[in-house]
Amino acid sequence: MRYRKVLMLGVGCAVWATASVEAKSTSQAASENKKEKSISASGDAEEVKVTAKNAPDGASGHSAGAGMMPVQTVPKARSAFTRDFIAHQPPTQNTASMIASMPGVAVGRNDPLGLDDQRINLTVRGMAQTEIGYLMDGIPAADPSNYKLYTTQNVDNENLARVDLTQGSASPTSPLYNAVGGELTQTLRTPSDHAGGYADFSGGSYSLDREFFRIDTGEIGHTGIRSYASFSHTHAEDWRGPGYTTRYHMDNKTVKEWGHSGAELLVSYNTTTSFYPRFPTLTQWKQYGTNFNWEKDYIPGSANYYRFQQNVRNAITIGAPMHFDLGHQLTAHLTPYYMHSDGYGDVGSSLSNTGSYYGNIPAGNLNVSPSYNGSFPVSITDTFKENNAGLNASLSWKHGHNTLTVGYWYAYFAQPEAATYAAADANGSIASMSGKYPVVSASGNVLHSYNINFMQQTNTAYIVDEYSALNDRLKLSAAFKESMITRQLTQIMPGLPSYRNGNSDAVPLPQVMASYQITPNDQIFVNGTTGFAEPAGWPSYADFISVATGKQTRGHAQNLKPEYAISEELGYRHHGFVNVNIALFNYNFTNRQVSTTEVVGGTRVSSSINGGGQTSRGATIELGLKPWHHFSPYISGQYIHATIDNNLRASSGDYLRTKGKLAVNTPEFTASVGILYDNGSAFGGLLFNYVGSQYSTFMNDEKMPAYETLNMNLGYRFQSVGFLHRPQIQLNLVNLGLGNKGYLSSTYSVATNAHATTGVYGTAIAASAPTYNVAGGFAGIVSVSSGF
Repeated sequence: MRYRKVLMLGVGCAVWATASVEAKSTSQAASENKKEKSISASGDAEEVKVTAKNAPDGASGHSAGAGMMPVQTVPKARSAFTRDFIAHQPPTQNTASMIASMPGVAVGRNDPLGLDDQRINLTVRGMAQTEIGYLMDGIPAADPSNYKLYTTQNVDNENLARVDLTQGSASPTSPLYNAVGGELTQTLRTPSDHAGGYADFSGGSYSLDREFFRIDTGEIGHTGIRSYASFSHTHAEDWRGPGYTTRYHMDNKTVKEWGHSGAELLVSYNTTTSFYPRFPTLTQWKQYGTNFNWEKDYIPGSANYYRFQQNVRNAITIGAPMHFDLGHQLTAHLTPYYMHSDGYGDVGSSLSNTGSYYGNIPAGNLNVSPSYNGSFPVSITDTFKENNAGLNASLSWKHGHNTLTVGYWYAYFAQPEAATYAAADANGSIASMSGKYPVVSASGNVLHSYNINFMQQTNTAYIVDEYSALNDRLKLSAAFKESMITRQLTQIMPGLPSYRNGNSDAVPLPQVMASYQITPNDQIFVNGTTGFAEPAGWPSYADFISVATGKQTRGHAQNLKPEYAISEELGYRHHGFVNVNIALFNYNFTNRQVSTTEVVGGTRVSSSINGGGQTSRGATIELGLKPWHHFSPYISGQYIHATIDNNLRASSGDYLRTKGKLAVNTPEFTASVGILYDNGSAFGGLLFNYVGSQYSTFMNDEKMPAYETLNMNLGYRFQSVGFLHRPQIQLNLVNLGLGNKGYLSSTYSVATNAHATTGVYGTAIAASAPTYNVAGGFAGIVSVSSGF
């Protein structure tokens, strides 16, 4: 009945939109520029073209491969999608979810609407999102500490012009220090030449309610300045268990162009409130399925109440990409940026009234009531603030067939973070979920699981030389980059073995690339590249003392080393009516960093496990057609064989027999098949994804099964009426055939061995169970939109 009501509402709104006003529209679509703009794509020798579109949402109906196969020329494996793909997805879907159809990508979702990518996990060629560099218009946009992408905090889908994924290595000019596994780049739409606007209203499953509004100024006077600003609000209930997600978001982009120079100002603000789901082990999943959730109603004394799992994240991003034509074939690029985020994440637990500790000092009688058998339920509140500022500057000189680029990137990052305890009253209410009223010891000291201050400085120099020959058919490139990272962590807690920990790394990163244009439509390329990633998260540098025992539970990591990869690719491309991308790849890793989530002192923290050496080899393919009778199909797939090269050290000091085992979180086969129909008025499409089984333990003694998903979209664009420009109704159906069922979509926390085993030197090594993300749940979303 809910879907029927939503559909009736959507149809009614569309009819009203086409019949209520008779005055002719005086403005053009504000979604894209009529005039073509060139935007540099991540510093590689390729440009992203964002051009005029017919529909207010930016769809043209003319892109190859259902909008997923724009022409690529950079001598690396790279996939992308344009507005022809983005516009047909649910407006709630995040970028991390949308790239699931690209070759080699496996996305572990937690909800069908794609509202909150704080709880998403994705891999590219078996490498986690923490190993993928993430840029938004040249600005490093991932969390600087744990490297999570958080794509929803930076831009609304309606303002997204294009997304590129480089599956191999990042550009040497990109301001990144974790991009051992590639680079994800978002390109925002350019403000329109004409004043106008766009509005989109959505509703659907799980009480979804979303509104989006955007206003374009057009050119302001004759200044050459254009701008747009947008606002959106989204709310929906969680698909399984109690909880909800509420999101408020604002985007602003302003551009000024003169001659061959230009400057942009980007500002985005986001605040999201959500609740952590419960992550099951395989045994719990088999027993409870999608019913393994937090308690909806508070049970006195229980720490499993869903309101103890609240998560709030606020973020603002400001950037000013600029390029200047200095004459004499010299071009300067400057990208200053600033990012701030703050918030908190809560986890339910309990404390003893008389047996708790402040560091290693007994806390005395806490005198908290109500208590149950001497203990009381609490919400552990992890509060954080992150400030990240930097400048990426480069100078390019073109002389004859040669282009030389030199550049430097500096960044400073600071993060104070602390975990405190807030007691629940008899009804399960917490006075402040953000940690304003923490539990204190008898002597007045705030009890902490940890209390740290993390600082990082990044200095990176790079040089790139590109040479073109044979009428630009042959292109050669050589680059060298030196990244220098300094990290320091201080912590305040009695009983800790050290007040300050940290380390410094200097990593050389050479690259060589070549491409040859066999015909105007055929290209071959080869490259040899390197990449690195610093260990993710401050917990690697911290010591932890249990508030329950007063004893140290974990020490800071010793001899931390960055992950380093040497990779090679060989590829072929053809574009035309038929489009083909094929690539063969080989990786050799040292100090392979496997990201996971640990519970330390009752709190979830992101950390890395050193997986030693690894070898990965495989092949990717993409096939797509330009629209034929308005139909445009797309196929992609990947095969990968990834093995661990050595035995891993266990916590006991012995070694696990992991040499030759398959790498965790690496499905051997992934595939996608899609088709889009768009005649300018009616449109629709199907998208099928397959992700093969993957191991969740280094010993290969537990495996997550394969899964498939099927999504569909249908819609119609009406003719312009009055001030409404091409009003549209769209229906998206996600996870067709699943109903309320779910499936394991990815590993939430990996484990060394799921079953007890014996080490190389005969030591008994206890078992530990991996936990998993649960995806699923059918969802229907109806959207009504129009330009004006």
